[in-house]
Amino acid sequence: MKKYVIRTAAVIAATLIGGQAVVAGPGLLMPDFNAELGRTLFASKGCVVCHSVNGIGGIDAAALDYDPEGGPMDPFDFAAKMWRGAETMIYMQQDELGDQIQLTGPELAAIIAFAHDEEQQALFSMDDIPENIREMLHGSDEEHDESEPDADHDEKPDSDEDHD
Repeated sequence: MKKYVIRTAAVIAATLIGGQAVVAGPGLLMPDFNAELGRTLFASKGCVVCHSVNGIGGIDAAALDYDPEGGPMDPFDFAAKMWRGAETMIYMQQDELGDQIQLTGPELAAIIAFAHDEEQQALFSMDDIPENIREMLHGSDEEHDESEPDADHDEKPDSDEDHD
């Protein structure tokens, strides 16, 4: 009886918080993996500044394109991969966005769902990206004109054309 009450209370609490949850075991809830919400969060939280989907977004980190050959995905593997790169990700977030991205469990679940949802990724466009985030995207023509030499790099000396 005690386990039933705890599980029921956990499901009620998750519903009151606004998400749907599934009891995954004693004292464990799995949040709703809402890919549509994940599409919005991927853009609005700033993930798109470094990561891309369908060629839309940054180039500083791995593309998160849906892989039809990838099969089912374990969301904990996805989170573990993020954890392994946390130091670099936090540094880049602070550098690019001015602060570390803060995600709740349900928000992370939604972003993970988006990264593995072909239909939601097909809908993803520049229109999903808020203007303040769009301004931070790398790879724009205004950011770096290759016709001008980099001030940070010395020009290579001319090599001798004939060595005869």
